[in-house]
Order: sequence, then structure tokens, then C-alpha cells
Amino acid sequence: MKHGFLGSLGAAAVVTTVVSLAGVSLAGQTPSGTQAKTTASAKPFTVAHTADGQPDLQGVWSFAVGIPLERPGKFGEKQAVDEETGEALELQKVAIERNVGKDSRDGGAEADVARAYNAFWWDFGTKVAGNRTSLIVDPSDGRIPALTDEGKKRAEVRTEARRRNAFGPEDRGVGERCLLGFNSGPPMNSSAYNNNMQLVQGPGYVVILNEMVHNARIIPLDGRPHLSQDVRQWVGDSRGRWEGNTLVVDTTNFLGETSLNGSTRNLHLTERFTRVSADTLVYTYTVEDPTTWTKPWTVELPMSNAGGQMYEYACHEGNYGMFGIMTGARAMDKASEEAAKKGSR
Repeated sequence: MKHGFLGSLGAAAVVTTVVSLAGVSLAGQTPSGTQAKTTASAKPFTVAHTADGQPDLQGVWSFAVGIPLERPGKFGEKQAVDEETGEALELQKVAIERNVGKDSRDGGAEADVARAYNAFWWDFGTKVAGNRTSLIVDPSDGRIPALTDEGKKRAEVRTEARRRNAFGPEDRGVGERCLLGFNSGPPMNSSAYNNNMQLVQGPGYVVILNEMVHNARIIPLDGRPHLSQDVRQWVGDSRGRWEGNTLVVDTTNFLGETSLNGSTRNLHLTERFTRVSADTLVYTYTVEDPTTWTKPWTVELPMSNAGGQMYEYACHEGNYGMFGIMTGARAMDKASEEAAKKGSR
């Protein structure tokens, strides 16, 4: 399950290699899309260009980071903590422990099966670049905005569905069914493992290939309009354009089943890719779905040059795991029925 070439680091090694970019904005783009400035001491980076004159963003990029998506409440409006404070060390410690912490085999065979993987397989990422307290940069509190009333009702339905045994595969998430990767999106988010994507450019197109569930988005750059709203796709309909050295990808036409934190088919996603150094690609995305959240929100995620190749991640809906999940659900239903019969005697 782990990606092919980036291994987990031991805690001691991670502490000494945590990247700090406090002097340089991680954002090649700010949430508004304006170019970020570097400090006077930083050398300006010149982006190379492809044969057809486009900024060269190609490579295999890792988006495994130790920065949490949402900011812990105790940090308030603080987007980053000082290097010298205990808070910075605490951020690093939490990121490391999430990746190399408690072994999931603790608790016996039943717990081992329930958790699926032990600590060897996890690769959440441990770098807390810039001592940032959240990947969300807008709103300023670093938190996903409040749900709308409609969004709350859908959340309650999902919660209730998770409490019961699955009636069929459709009750399980699209990640479990191997239809989409749980971190590959769009949008992409750092998660448990396989946090890699390859970006390939050609005349008039960009291809984004995710390691997770080996999904490829072929994105035209010729200004063509989106597909009709009647045509819906698992990863939406993407259209790209250049704004200076930044690749902007606009995606609509999602399926309702392609849910991002409870989003609907009305999801509108705007992604930005900016190469700020030879080894860093800044990925920013803005999420809009007025039927789910009270306002849009923006994430800024630094990707690092993986320096290797990606291997195929083989996952398909006919996997043995789904058979086991459904068999287990029916066995639990039967056990419940038998217990109810005994109780009524």
C-alpha cells in the first residue's frame, strides 16, 4: 500500500530534518491568486519552460506533510508558530507521532483486524514546513466553515448510515470501493499513504496522475468550455489555463457520490500549481459549494520533489476486501437477529 520509493523516517531522523521555511512564504500564490514575495535574502527562482513555452511543473511530487488540515483551536488566528517556542516543538512532535506512533497491533487479534494496518504501513508525512498550524489558509481561523442547514441534514444521514451494517457496496465510501483514492481527489490531500502525483505536460494539455487508485486527469488548456451540466464524472470536468507561472485548473460537473467532506454535485473547485523552487511545488485549492458550506475555503499544500518514479497502485472494486466487508455485515446481522430471538423467549 505504501508508495514505491519514500520510506517512513524514524522519529529522531525526522526531528533533525523537519523543514522550516519561515523566511519564505510557502505560498507561491496567496488565496487571492497574487504572487507571493520572498525575503530579500532569498535568491529569486527562475522557472524553466517546456518546448512549447509553458512553465515547467513536471515531475513526481509528494504531498505528504505533517501540517494538519484544520488548525487546532488553541492556536486561534495564529497561522504559524515561532521556531524557538515550545509550540513549534509540539507541532513537530504531533506530526511525528501520527506517522510512527502507537502500533495498531496493540490490543490483540480483533483490534488488529479492525484497524486493517499496523504502524509500518502509515506514511502521513512529518514535515511541518514553516511551522504552519493548518493547511487551511482561508478562513483566517484555519477551520472548515460552518455547514448550511442542508449540509447539516446530509451529515446526519451519513452519520446514521455509518452506525448500521452496510446493506450493500453503495453504503461504503468510494475509497473503500476503489473507485477513487481517499487522498487523490480532486482536490489532493495529505493522508495515510500513497501521497504522490506525477504532473506531465504536452502541447495544449496537462496530465495529473495520482498514485492512489492510479487515476489520471487529462486537462485541456485551449480555453474550451466545460461539458454540459448533464454530463457528470467521478473527478469532475477540468479545464486549465495559465496565469503567469501558475497553472490554474477549474473543475465542475462532479457526481454527487464524489463527496469532499460532505460536498454535493454543486462542488466548484479551483486548483493552483506554482513551482517556487526546483524541489517545491505549491498546491492551492479553493472549495465552493453553497449547498454545503456557508462560505468558500482555501487550502495551501506544499509538495516536494520525490526524486523517483511512481509504481502502480492496484485497487479495483472487485477486491476481496469488499467481499469480506459484506460477508461480515451479514454475519453481524444474523448474530443480532439470533440475539433478539433469545431475548424474546
